[in-house]
Formats: sequence, C-alpha cells, structure tokens
Amino acid sequence: MIRCHLSRLMGERKMKIVDVARATGLHRNTVTLLYQESATRIDIEAIDKLCELFGCEVGQLLEFFPDAAEAGGNQ
Repeated sequence: MIRCHLSRLMGERKMKIVDVARATGLHRNTVTLLYQESATRIDIEAIDKLCELFGCEVGQLLEFFPDAAEAGGNQ
C-alpha cells in the first residue's frame, strides 16, 4: 500500500487544499484525492509540483507499506 503524506505536510504549514491547488496549478480534485489518500493514479508532474512546493523528496510525500495480508503470505 502506498501512503500519501500530503495532509501532514499541509498541516505542518497550515495550508488548505485551495492553497496547494493555487500554488502548484494542480486541479483542486487532484489535491483533494491525494489529501484524502483516495487517488488511484498520480501524475509524475503532480508529484514534481508537490515536492517543489513543500521542498521535499518523493519519499517524504509518498511511502510504501506492505499489506498485512501479502506480508503474511510471503513468509
């Protein structure tokens, strides 16, 4: 499972979804889906703009966690 830390990054800077959308030029829906961790696809351009805005690396925005069901089956 991929976790998106956009909500944490926004919270640390007291930013709203509309603030991020305006600053990056991303559509508000794109930011909302990432914020709520319900996006099924992410454009490389969106990742690039968010990393630039927050001054972070991709690994600070997105993080991989193995699914519990998959982890148990691989042992």
